[in-house]
Amino acid sequence: MERKSNFLTIGQFAAMHGLNKKTLMWYDEIGLFKPAAVNPENGYRCYNYRQSPVLETILLLRELDVSISEIQEFMRNRSAQRLKRLLEEKINDLDMQTSHLQALRTTLCTHCRNMDTLLTMDLSEISIVEKEARCLVTVDIQKDTSFEEEVELITAETEKYRLGRLHEASYGSMIPVSSLQNGNFDDYTKLFIEIPFLDYQAGLHIMPGGKYLRAFHKGEWERIPERYQAILGYARAHSLTLHGFSYEMGINENVIDRIEDYIVQIEIPVLG
Repeated sequence: MERKSNFLTIGQFAAMHGLNKKTLMWYDEIGLFKPAAVNPENGYRCYNYRQSPVLETILLLRELDVSISEIQEFMRNRSAQRLKRLLEEKINDLDMQTSHLQALRTTLCTHCRNMDTLLTMDLSEISIVEKEARCLVTVDIQKDTSFEEEVELITAETEKYRLGRLHEASYGSMIPVSSLQNGNFDDYTKLFIEIPFLDYQAGLHIMPGGKYLRAFHKGEWERIPERYQAILGYARAHSLTLHGFSYEMGINENVIDRIEDYIVQIEIPVLG
């Protein structure tokens, strides 16, 4: 046995690693991490500093939700290659969790902005806002596309992009500005899904950055053409050239019970 001065008591060693000493006793009992020595006089467990890196590795793996059985298997066959492989797996898991949390934070910020808009908005106002470019997943629809078919199309796209929950994205519909200008206010051609942190790739729709004309419509869908007529009148009066698509998105579905209270946000790109 090494000199007594080289050893730490179980309480000292546990405190050094931020543990309850009962955890070290349990690790010893299951054969995961044993003391450097046991005092033959009183049976007290003793540890030394050279054991710290091994214990810290175990604690790191536990923090990464590696099971006890997996750690025991690793400890029986420890090697740099096995530890590297195990850590790489956990790094991938952490990357996925980080992406999920970032997406969730973006969604929460969107909901907060929507609630702030609801609390401060003037429904009659038509305004100009600046927006950054965004990538949207879109699906094509026609006038005779049923609601059930739209749900199936959206579901298929969320599965393709591995979207875990519907609330992690924003949804809406698109109508060409050319259709609005021709008086075809029901000519919806696409549904869109805005997925946070989605990198650009071929096939995605780019919602351009720049100035947008923004307005709101409250109530039943049948009256939305009246709102579009007011929007087009505003654009003419202010010599604004609208282009691309009108992007419609509900902003208060989670705080209403009646369709009469439903509010649609309408945003249309402005040239120049």
